[in-house]
Amino acid sequence: MDERWAIAPVEGGGALLAALHPDGQPAGPVLREPDLAAAVGSRPEVTRWVWRSSPEIYPRLLAAGVRVERCYDIESAELLLLGHEGRWGEPRSAAAAWARLSGKPVPADPPLRSITPGEQSSLFEIQEEPIGFEALLRVYAEQLRRHQQAEYPERMRLLTASESSGMLVAAEMDRAGLPWSAERHRTLLTELLGERFAGSGEPRRLTELADQISEAFGRRVRPELPADVLKAFKQAGFQVTSTRKWELERIEHPAVAPILEYKTLYRIYTANGWSWLTDWVHDGRFRPGFIPGGTVSGRWVTNGGGGLQIPKVIRKAVVADPGWRLVVADASQLEPRVLAAISRDPGLMEVAGDSGDLYKAVSDKAFSGDRGMAKLAVLGSIYGQTSGDGLKNLAMLRKRFPKAVAYVDDAARAGEEGRLVRTWLGRTCPPSGSPIDEAMLEGPSEERQTDARHARARGRFTRNFVVQGSAADWALLMMAALRQSIAELKAELVFFQHDEVIVHCPADEAEEVARAIQAAGDLAGRITFGETPTRFPFTTAIVECYADAK
Repeated sequence: MDERWAIAPVEGGGALLAALHPDGQPAGPVLREPDLAAAVGSRPEVTRWVWRSSPEIYPRLLAAGVRVERCYDIESAELLLLGHEGRWGEPRSAAAAWARLSGKPVPADPPLRSITPGEQSSLFEIQEEPIGFEALLRVYAEQLRRHQQAEYPERMRLLTASESSGMLVAAEMDRAGLPWSAERHRTLLTELLGERFAGSGEPRRLTELADQISEAFGRRVRPELPADVLKAFKQAGFQVTSTRKWELERIEHPAVAPILEYKTLYRIYTANGWSWLTDWVHDGRFRPGFIPGGTVSGRWVTNGGGGLQIPKVIRKAVVADPGWRLVVADASQLEPRVLAAISRDPGLMEVAGDSGDLYKAVSDKAFSGDRGMAKLAVLGSIYGQTSGDGLKNLAMLRKRFPKAVAYVDDAARAGEEGRLVRTWLGRTCPPSGSPIDEAMLEGPSEERQTDARHARARGRFTRNFVVQGSAADWALLMMAALRQSIAELKAELVFFQHDEVIVHCPADEAEEVARAIQAAGDLAGRITFGETPTRFPFTTAIVECYADAK
């Protein structure tokens, strides 16, 4: 039985709470209890807690040792429902939802609060509830009604439930933290960058490279400033438009090699250097502040510390605790498999029904065994590479997998025409004319795209959105299933990005965790897309150090 209770914190650490009917209406009196965590912990029979905001409430429960199985996050659901209704960008707070429901002026959302390095816990302090408890219950009941108005109500309910589950996972991962060896990190920095000089000067290796670059040009050049580097090349007789690696490698000049090395090391120095280590790694853990659904496609982001851009060399500092292991799992060729599932293309589902190399299977079917060409064709169909060789490859792909190509073509056409495009579960792209359009405009504002170019850019976005967003739908359900399956173990989810998950666990649990990850992926495939031949295999490594998984 799905027993739901609503709860809201009140001043002084207490809580208001009430049992709910399936339609969201109160099933009993509103109760007041002196302690929020005790109110939740004393009711293990509750299967789903309804509250305004998981980031405001759940970290406090975790700190008190209270874990909940499921929740319904009202503000998370409001964001998804607004998007589905074509109202992307409208305020999504519970206060805004109540104002819309009661016909009052709609307040703007409060500004997002960034994590201050070293003060991660302050992000989750309980704030005063912005609306009354009865108003919160009415917003929830209205959201349940709005789910019924969705294009596919069951899918939309599944999406909001899985997004709420993602909020629980994010809070638990931030509490656990990614194991991080500060000692190993410092050793890596010294090996790569050399010793640090007193004061604020750059470390020895960067200083040496800067001197080599200046000597090569015959004048002082500041390699950390791209404009200075471009000016130096121009004076040397080379016309380059950027300092990107592919462009500089075409030049024969003695400054090229030290510049490329400098760029690599400078990025590590500024993004993951000694200052970063001091700010972000505490008590052997890195906690970047995961934000589910931080992008319009549903992919996660982090609130600080560059948590999803850990360089490969720095991953050597991610080390399991003694006697523990990291189970690192990548979903293999996820987006093409998702395309097979959502398009229901019989041929593509057939090749995606095998856990082996999908691109090799596609090449055998349509590209005379040329795996490289098959991969370019499949990814080109998803990302919009439909000119030149891409057009030729797409034609071959369309001949063999017509429903798959038609699916992304239709999404692109809908985007070009300004129509709404949805993921499989119902996450909706921003409508035409919304702020996302600005992101798709190339060049300065005075050089705006023509309407036709803008439409094509939007079409490329929606072509990818239906696949990438549906992959994010699957990932949410995979994480929810994995969280449940390892709940009785000591294992902890500690990291997630797009199609990769890391679980930190005792060595004797590692094999069981690896099996649980694959089982969670299989279950998520069935729940998200229904029964299809498509499989979602993982490449899994059990390691002591994250860098050894790749």
